[in-house]
Amino acid sequence: MEYMTASQASKKWNISQRRVQVLCAEGRIPGVFKLGETWAIPTDVEKPIDKRKKVVKDNE
Repeated sequence: MEYMTASQASKKWNISQRRVQVLCAEGRIPGVFKLGETWAIPTDVEKPIDKRKKVVKDNE
């Protein structure tokens, strides 16, 4: 399995590096672990849904 850093994930997902670190610390990214002070994030994992944003659904 291949891994990327928080910096690489931030560029891939177009979010800040700090936000990626927070998502890792909160356990929101499956398969993530720490190597010293660096997060190891699986390269095939998708960007987690941002729960801070409200999703508006169309009324049927």
